[in-house]
Amino acid sequence: MIDTTTGRTVVLDVWCELQCPDCRTALADLRALRARYGDALVTRLRHFPLDKHRHSHAAAQAAEEAAAQGQGRRYAEAVLERAEELGRRGEPLLVEVARELGLDAEEMDTALVDGRHMLVVDADQAEGKAIGVTGTPTYVIGGERLDGSRSQEGLRERVEEIADRLLAEGGGAA
Repeated sequence: MIDTTTGRTVVLDVWCELQCPDCRTALADLRALRARYGDALVTRLRHFPLDKHRHSHAAAQAAEEAAAQGQGRRYAEAVLERAEELGRRGEPLLVEVARELGLDAEEMDTALVDGRHMLVVDADQAEGKAIGVTGTPTYVIGGERLDGSRSQEGLRERVEEIADRLLAEGGGAA
């Protein structure tokens, strides 16, 4: 189905927040999509912290710091797996996860204090609002927005339909 000789790729933007239980649930679908498409599907974490989750802004900044240290996806998934614990423990958990993954935990702590990644998080959130993102997770693929914040039923199948079409047509951007 995927012509790996062409190098065609499709971009899937995933508007997410790391304290969101629905985003944690979506991890299984994202892992299945990566397993099915491999390098042909580029998934990009886009930050959309929700005010109802008080540690979501810090978690987004921490994910950016982890990305700067080369482990963005791994870190984001590890924090998502502990979303409820993040709600209880806050920033100490973010530093602990960094340490567990072998990241520079002191630098993570410093990044959370100095806010060096806040502009990236704010820009993602502003872009999300501009394209109509209202909740998480929300996927954007091939220009189509798929809202998983109300229900994730059938979303993976819809992403697969769009990805298959775009790959058959020669790839496409988000």
